[in-house]
This record gives sequence, structure tokens and C-alpha cells, in this order.
Amino acid sequence: MRSFAVSAVVVATLASGGSIWAANSPGGPSRVTQQGNGTNILVVGIDRRTGISATDRNRLHVNGRECNCTDVMMLVHLAENGRRMSVVSIPRDSYVEFAEHAHPRHAGKINGAFAHGGGDLAVRTVEQATGLRIDHYLETGFKGFADTVDRLGGAKVCTDQPLTDLNSGLQLTAGTHQLNGKRALRYVRARHVSPPGDLGRVRRQQRVLIEMMSRLRDGGAFTDPAAAARTARTLLKSVRTDPDTGLSDLVGLGWVVGRLNAQQTEFATVPISDFDHRVPQWGSTLLWHKERSAALWAALRADRSIINDSRIQPSKDVPVELPPSTIRLRVTDPEVAQSLRANGFAVEGTSGQPGAPRPQGPTVITYDPYWARLAPTLAAALPGARLDPVTGHGQVFDVTVGSEAAAVVKVVHDRSSVEGAPTSGDRLRCGTSD
Repeated sequence: MRSFAVSAVVVATLASGGSIWAANSPGGPSRVTQQGNGTNILVVGIDRRTGISATDRNRLHVNGRECNCTDVMMLVHLAENGRRMSVVSIPRDSYVEFAEHAHPRHAGKINGAFAHGGGDLAVRTVEQATGLRIDHYLETGFKGFADTVDRLGGAKVCTDQPLTDLNSGLQLTAGTHQLNGKRALRYVRARHVSPPGDLGRVRRQQRVLIEMMSRLRDGGAFTDPAAAARTARTLLKSVRTDPDTGLSDLVGLGWVVGRLNAQQTEFATVPISDFDHRVPQWGSTLLWHKERSAALWAALRADRSIINDSRIQPSKDVPVELPPSTIRLRVTDPEVAQSLRANGFAVEGTSGQPGAPRPQGPTVITYDPYWARLAPTLAAALPGARLDPVTGHGQVFDVTVGSEAAAVVKVVHDRSSVEGAPTSGDRLRCGTSD
């Protein structure tokens, strides 16, 4: 199990460019009373500019004010049998109670645990919130991530629409791209692109992780001792390890990494029930969904898959980011209008007669581009519909039901599951859809 645990650490490091703090090292993560099966690694990215030159800050587009907190947090679980890896992203604004430390007992955003007590408090806070024992802790900064991506040959990403985020410096055209470290960092930090916010951002981080893992595996990075040694030496140029982890350990990990394919990995974000829980001194925070998050941690403690677990997964209805009631509609077909109204949409009128012939072709949704954020919620309820943005169209969406219209799909307002529901790694790779 020791070699497998080391393998897990380096797998996560491939995507994080981080340093490794082993649980059995002096000052390492603590143990929780409840022991679980498998191995758990906490991977964090620190929002810190200290020690980065002005040239590198400009190159990486990280000139903003540092918070000295965890900007990225992933919990990686490696199954006891070595045949499954589960990665759960923990949103940085999650409101949890901090583990005991020098301050009086209090709660706050989980990213603030590091600022209050460093990696030790971050680990103990995650252990307390999840009931999982953390075996290894990985910590990275902006430059370490960029350097590792460059040394490993870049990161593959894909997008079906242009992505521009002035805050992170990201500018990508639609299509598939092989990014260097600088551009990959901008991609994983972007929060002001579609889908917006932290849930979209952490899903993009998960996509980068699975693409890098798959490319290294497919490229034979660990298929034989010589290849594994070359990869390990490359990692050691920008990755700091604990005293118990040396080159021979990194070479040995390859035999496990080489057996993990995308189908043997799974990714999720902690389910959220409240995206704007207001707390004095902390502002807007996120509350975990009590039942679903508890089921998620219970599955990992029991070393079970988090996919197809009905207690973790959202309802069978299609999750949408925005409440249907916020979208005003005019619909040409009375039957479709009735179904959409029953689905919660604000249908303001119909222009057709029952049984009237429908125009040839797919259903068309016409709307003003100003309201583009609402369009995916409506499109989710109308499979196969074509989106037709028209400047100046107004606030009301027009739905022209075509001859190829499919039945209206039941949707549910579940923002947490739009980008964060458990899924397998092969569904996150380029050329697939989640």
C-alpha cells in the first residue's frame, strides 16, 4: 500500500505542480479517529505572490493582491485495490467550522483555514468536515504549476466557444488547444467565463487533470523503468517531496499510474445547497448540501465509487443553473407551452392553435444576446432546439416549435449539479460531453 500511496501523490502532483508533505513526516497531517479504506491526498493551490519575481508575476498574470489562502482544494481518494481514483473538488468559499487552533473556535470559508494555521490547519479542518483521514498533503503555488506543465509537455484543453477572462488573462478561441504553463494557469484560474464562478472553474481544473494523466499514460511515461525514471527526474526539477519520497519511489509509482485509465477515475464537486449564505465578516459563502455531501464522504470512507450512488447524485431530472421561473416565454404551440408552464417557466402567451401544422425543422429559441445566460436553462428543456440570438429582441424568449420537436424534458433548478455532479474521467476528456 505504501507504493500505491506514493503513486497517488505523484498523480495529483502532475496536475498541481505541488510539493508533497507526507502524513508520516514530522509536522505532517494529523489522523482522525475514524479510519477509512484506501489513501486520501489533499491537494491545495495557494494564492501567494511572495517569492515570485515581478517578471514572473507579469508573465503569469498574477499581479493581484494575495490572500495567502487556498485558492484550489481537491481531495483525491485512491481505492485500496488500486483500480479507482476519486477526485472531489472543495469550493474555496465553503462555510465550515475550523479545527482547533490558536484562535477561539469559529467557522469560516474553508480557504481561510490556511491563512489561520497553514497546511496543518487546512488538513485538520478538511478531516473534521469530511470524517476522512488525510494521508498526504500537496501544496503548490502559481509558478510551480506553470513550470510543471511546461516540463511535462503542456496541457490539452478544449472549448466549444471562445473564452475570455480579463481577471486571469485567459484568451482562447473555440476548439482544442495545447497550452503551455502560462496559459494553462490562466485557464484553471478563470472564473468569469461560461460556465461562471467556482463550479465552472473547478470542473475546468478537473478536465486538465484527466487530460494530463491520460496523455502521460498514453505516451508511455511510466511503461518501463527507464521511462519512469525520465518522468520522475522531470518532476523533481519543480516538485519538492518529503524526506521519505525519493527518485526510486517516483519510479515505482509508474506501474500503478500506468494501469489507471480515464474510465477508472471519477470526479465531483461537493454538492451545494446555498450559494449565497451570508455571514458577518465572511460575506457570501457556500453551504454544503447536508444529505448529499454526507453521502459523498461516507462513500469515500467506505472505499466505494461515488458514481451511480443515488444518495449522492441529483434527481433524475436535468439540472439547470437558473430557476425556470426567471425566464419569460412566448410559445407557438399550446401543448408545448403547457408542458413548459408545468416545468416552471413563465409562459406569457401562445400564438398558435391546437393541432396547427408546425414549421419544418427543429424548434427555434429566439432571444436577445443580453439574456444569453438564461438560454441554456430553456434549451435543456427543449432537446434539439436551435438557439437564435437576435440583438434588440427584448427580454421575452420566443419559442417557435418545429416539426422535429422532441418532448419537453423535465428540468430542476440544481446549480450544484450543472458542473459538479459525479462523473467518470472519460466523460471529461476532449471530444466527449459531461
